[in-house]
Amino acid sequence: MLELIAIGPSVDQRNSVRLNAGHTLRVGRHSPEGLSIPWDPYLSQHHVTLTVLENRSVRIEPSQNAVNCVYVSGEAITSAVLSVGDFFVIGDTSFHLGSGTDSHSKSDQPEGIEAVRFEPGQLEQVPYRDPGKRIEVLTRLPELIWGARSDDDLHHRLAGLLLAGVTHADAVAIVELRPNTVGSPEITVLHWDRRQETAGSVRPSSRLVQDALGDTPQSILHTWDAQNNDQQYTVVGEFNWAYCTPIRDVPGERRAIYVAGRASGQTAQSGRPALESDVKYTELISEIVGAIRRVNRLERQRASFRQFFAPPILTALGDDPDTSLLEPRECDVTVMFCDLRDFSRHAENSSDDLIALLKRVSRIMGVITTQIHRFGGVTGDFQGDAALGFWGWPFPAATATQAACRAALGIRSELQRAAEDPQHPLAGFSLGIGLAHGRAVAGKIGTEDQVKVTVFGPVVNLASRLESLTRQLHVPILMDEATADRIRDTLGPEEARLRRLAKVLPYGFETPHIISELLPPLEHWPELTDDHIVRFEQGVDHFLAGDWESAYRCLRAMPDSDRAQDFLTMLITQHNRIPPADWDGIVRLPGK
Repeated sequence: MLELIAIGPSVDQRNSVRLNAGHTLRVGRHSPEGLSIPWDPYLSQHHVTLTVLENRSVRIEPSQNAVNCVYVSGEAITSAVLSVGDFFVIGDTSFHLGSGTDSHSKSDQPEGIEAVRFEPGQLEQVPYRDPGKRIEVLTRLPELIWGARSDDDLHHRLAGLLLAGVTHADAVAIVELRPNTVGSPEITVLHWDRRQETAGSVRPSSRLVQDALGDTPQSILHTWDAQNNDQQYTVVGEFNWAYCTPIRDVPGERRAIYVAGRASGQTAQSGRPALESDVKYTELISEIVGAIRRVNRLERQRASFRQFFAPPILTALGDDPDTSLLEPRECDVTVMFCDLRDFSRHAENSSDDLIALLKRVSRIMGVITTQIHRFGGVTGDFQGDAALGFWGWPFPAATATQAACRAALGIRSELQRAAEDPQHPLAGFSLGIGLAHGRAVAGKIGTEDQVKVTVFGPVVNLASRLESLTRQLHVPILMDEATADRIRDTLGPEEARLRRLAKVLPYGFETPHIISELLPPLEHWPELTDDHIVRFEQGVDHFLAGDWESAYRCLRAMPDSDRAQDFLTMLITQHNRIPPADWDGIVRLPGK
């Protein structure tokens, strides 16, 4: 058996496949029946064909449709025969031919082994090592999971994440224990990765994997003295510790994360506290990945687009939707961008209970999604602690902007109610929301394995920038002028109120924007009366006209609980209430 290993320019760009005698393999950027290299744009869909010969060599032949050359020993080839140890290059990816020894070691137990089994909850009191670094790595986890196009892609991303988080690990593998009609279960390495690309493949310990995935799945840590092992244990001689953590995800599947490395010196027993912290970190990732894989599997059994569309849209699409309606196209949309404020601070404060933090963040994302769908919107991408919703696609709607504003106020109301109860799971969290209206391209994107819907264009960038400005202007919801114009006469004061705040030029933009705050009705926020809003907008008019003395008096008439006044009054105060000589009414913001 041989093995073809593809190595890209990034540490997380790695893939491999086993080659049997007589086997023919197609390699390309998207090769469902062969080896796919999705990260390299220089590969064609089908770029090269490999044929395994009887003498443990491989013939490679570029496809006639391949645009870029295949190089062996620095020369472009039309056909070549490779032996074990040889490699060829396409674009930024090198392909190495390995011997393809057994994917796991059968005689892999070194002498003097110390095995530690971790019962459920046993590691709760173990502190995380370097929590700041691990929190930083964990912030990539949502993108890693939701961005994976398949299980293979997920394993590929997961291995890279583990190498980044377990800094002294040398090897990571995703393994599966499969039933075997003859003898003990078969161990299959679904994906492996090494910190050093040239170190060879990963061969997990069969005993460790079988024990971890036994009748009572649990994490198990092995440590040993690598110096005293015989040559028969060369498979583990380069390491002196390894652990295996089950992934509890889909019933019937027995998968685990296998991590190995070498502690400083010849033994790892003295470094067990640090390794226990690594096991705890890996268990956290395993629990999150397992939980989300379960959710993904259930979701795939339901309607493909249920996670994106509100029930009325799903009803309109019907049981057998016309997919042409979902193809990307340009349309008028109202975009809502929501971002969780101070997420890094929450993560740092919750470093000892990251699962609980993840549950709270997931609940907030649920509030956002519920309100988007409640008012007929489409849920776009979740980007860590941020969410995107939009209205006006796949069906145009004259009331799209009004619906977006109702959803934004609904989100604000939910979090405000949570803030009033210190015991509420969402207490202490706040959101910034940006709303913008304009032309954009919206539609479904993705592969056969994973379909997503999204929207992109300048209006999306503007909504995102408005969300970031909510921090500077000390308000929860901001909107652009196009959005304000569409709702000013169509949403009554019993539903919403508007307040002009300023004319700003966001960093990186060429066109200034008049921005307004979306406010709840008077009965929901009686501290700010309609007279206050009139007085505030008079102050804005004075500010734009250069009468900063009058503007200051109007703005200072706001109640102390209203912090929107702070943005302009601070600017006025910094200039001694005298506008610059070249004042044009535009506040130019220096950064994002």
